[in-house]
Amino acid sequence: MINIAICDDEKFMSDELSGLLYEFFSPKNIEIKICQFTNGSALLKSNKPLDLIFLDIRMNGTNGMDVARILRSRNYKGYFIFVTVMEELVFDSFEVQAFDYFVKPVNHERFHKTMERLLSVMQNSSETNLFIQRGNEWSIIPFDDIMYCEIINRKIYLHLERQEVIDFYEKIENMEKKLDNRFFKCHRSYIINLKYVRNYKKDTAYLCNGEEIPVSRLRNEEFTNAILKYMKEWRF
Repeated sequence: MINIAICDDEKFMSDELSGLLYEFFSPKNIEIKICQFTNGSALLKSNKPLDLIFLDIRMNGTNGMDVARILRSRNYKGYFIFVTVMEELVFDSFEVQAFDYFVKPVNHERFHKTMERLLSVMQNSSETNLFIQRGNEWSIIPFDDIMYCEIINRKIYLHLERQEVIDFYEKIENMEKKLDNRFFKCHRSYIINLKYVRNYKKDTAYLCNGEEIPVSRLRNEEFTNAILKYMKEWRF
């Protein structure tokens, strides 16, 4: 699923963008979730995970450019697309690494071309996201959302932080290659995200949600070293 926010004080524009997004993603069998905000303050107060944000540059209260600056200062890693009535207003967008911009009224052909380009970038961004296919559907799962992977009968079960489980067919060897070094195969049936490990003793890793994951005795030393390496590279 791709989580998208549209922040515009003109509801008709938010509705138009929503319609264009569904029109673009539906034929590709990519699930999206859209949240609409009428002002920047509401967006900044939201704690929803967002992959893509459409921002009107001129809004009452906190304008779109300031919202983007604040979100970047909070280490937001997603994509911005600005919407504006005046093209010259977008020059500041380089500061916040915006992906693109649209001038109102939005040209539908340009919208589709931009989204094709963005989708290609997102699908090739293997550093922070896992792209999985289930039948004809594609899903984008941020690495940070994955607590652990469980392998049962050639099927992968992704256990996510939001208490959701996603299953799909994949070889564990391929799965390991897709993940980065914050993940560790602690057992023949488990790949664990070290971010969520809170304790480890007696061949068991204890996660922050109380779950217990077995650690193979043959991998005890490697697991300990992986945790120490993670603490150096990711936590500090």
